[in-house]
Amino acid sequence: MIALDTIPSGPRATSSLSYRVAPLACPEEQFKVLNAAQISGGPTNSGQFELDLASSGWPRLKPETLDIFQINLGKLCNMTCRHCHVDAGPDRTTENMDRETVDACLHAIDLSGAQVVDLTGGAPELNPNFEYLVDACVQRGLRVLDRCNLTILLTRRHAHLPEWFAERGVEVICSLPHYRKMGTDAQRGDGTYQKSIQALRRLNQVGYGQGDPDRRLTLVTNPVGAFLSGNQASLETEWKVALARNHEIRFDQLLTLNNLPMSRYLEWLMETNQVELYLNRLLQAFNPSTIAGLMCRNTLSVAWDGYLYDCDFNQQLEMRMDIPRPHVRDFDLTVWKEHEVRTARHCYGCTAGAGSSCGGAIT
Repeated sequence: MIALDTIPSGPRATSSLSYRVAPLACPEEQFKVLNAAQISGGPTNSGQFELDLASSGWPRLKPETLDIFQINLGKLCNMTCRHCHVDAGPDRTTENMDRETVDACLHAIDLSGAQVVDLTGGAPELNPNFEYLVDACVQRGLRVLDRCNLTILLTRRHAHLPEWFAERGVEVICSLPHYRKMGTDAQRGDGTYQKSIQALRRLNQVGYGQGDPDRRLTLVTNPVGAFLSGNQASLETEWKVALARNHEIRFDQLLTLNNLPMSRYLEWLMETNQVELYLNRLLQAFNPSTIAGLMCRNTLSVAWDGYLYDCDFNQQLEMRMDIPRPHVRDFDLTVWKEHEVRTARHCYGCTAGAGSSCGGAIT
C-alpha cells in the first residue's frame, strides 16, 4: 500500500467513484444502466452484442494470435480525469501490482510469445515495480509501450523518465484529449493542457517525436463529448500542423479512441441525460468489418492483482476471462487460444465507425 500523502498532486476534474462510494463504482450497477437503455439500430443491429456478432458471421468470438501482453499496474494516478474508464485517482492507493505478480507476468510473457508489452494504469509509472518491469522486458528484447498521462513526467520523483525512456527505447503513448486547451482541460482538469505541453517539450528534447523508431512518441485522443472519434489519418495531419505551429511540438502518430460507456464516462452521460443517445450512436455505427481486428483477439489483459481479462475494458467491469484458472500465474497459451471472448453492450464502443482499440482505429 502507498501512503496517500506521497502521491504527486495534479489537476483534478472530479474524484473517483470509489472514493465517493458512488453506485457506479460497482460494475453490476453499470451493467444495469447499460442494459436498461432503450436502443435500436436497424434490422441487423439488435442492441444485443452477441446477436449482432452472430449475424455478422461471428457466432463465437475467439482469439487469434497473442501479440500484445498488456499489464495494468494499478489504479493509482496523480489525476482524476472526467472520462476515465478505470476510475483511477490519487485515492486508489491499494490497487497496485506487487513484485510477486510482476514476476509472474514476466514468466507468462516468456511463455506467451508476445513481442509487445503494453504498460497501463492508472499512471503505471507510480507503481514501485515499474522500472524493474520495464528493464526486465527491455532485456528480453521486447517492445515496451508506456501509456503516460504526461503530467506525471513533471513531478519531482518522475522527472528523470524522459531520458530514462529514451535510453531504453520505450515507446511513449500519451493521452491528450485535444490539441487545444479548452478541450483538454474540460476533460482532464484545469491546468492539464499547459502541463501536457511542457511534458511533450521534454520528450521532444530527448529525441522523441522526430521519426526515430527507438524514440517513438504517440498521442491518443478521445472525443470531448458524446461523439465518435473522427477520421484518424486526417486528424493526425491536423494535430501535427497545430502542435507544430502553436508549440513547436512534434510527434510520430495519433491514435483515436471512442469513449466506452462505463465508469466515470458513463456517469457523465447519465448526468447529461445522454446514455441512450450515445448508445444509439454506437449501435447505429456498428461496423462488422472491425470485428476481425478487435484487440481482444490479439491482446491479453492482466489486472493489478494478476487476474486475466480479454481487454482492459472487461477488466474494469470485472469480466474475468472465461477459463478454469484465470490468473497470470496459471497462464497457458493453448487455453488462451481456445477460450471464447466475453462480450456485452459496452463492446459496441470498439465496433463503432472505424473501430476503436488500444492501438487506435481498426479499419
